[in-house]
Amino acid sequence: MEFLAVAVAVVALLVALVAVRRSTPRTGDGVEALPEDVCGLRQEVAALRAEGTDALRHLAVVRFDAFGDMGGHLSWSLALLDDGGHGVLLTSIHGRSEARTYAKSVTGWTSDQQLSPEELEAIQRARP
Repeated sequence: MEFLAVAVAVVALLVALVAVRRSTPRTGDGVEALPEDVCGLRQEVAALRAEGTDALRHLAVVRFDAFGDMGGHLSWSLALLDDGGHGVLLTSIHGRSEARTYAKSVTGWTSDQQLSPEELEAIQRARP
C-alpha cells in the first residue's frame, strides 16, 4: 500500500513538472520569454543609459591660494566632465583688486591648453 502511494505521488509530480514546462513560454535561446512591457522597460533603460554618457556628471572643485600674500583659498578650479572625459574646466583667480575667470575645453581627460597644477588636480579628482 505504501509503495502504491509513493508511486502515485511520483507520477503526480512528473505530471505537474510537464504542465509547468509547457505553460512557460520560451524563446529560442532557452531563456523564459518576458512580458512585452518588461522588454519595453529594458529598452527605455538602455536608451537612458546611452543618453547619460553625455551628461556632465563628473565634477570636482579644487580651492587654492593663487597668491602667497592672500589666504582663504578664494581661487578655485572646477572640472565638469562626461563619462568620456569631455567637458569644460573653469578657473577663477582672485586677487586683492580683481578676479579673473577662465574656461578651458577638456577632451579625453586632457586639454590642448596649458593647465595649472590645480586644474590638473581638478580633472584627476573628477575622473572615476
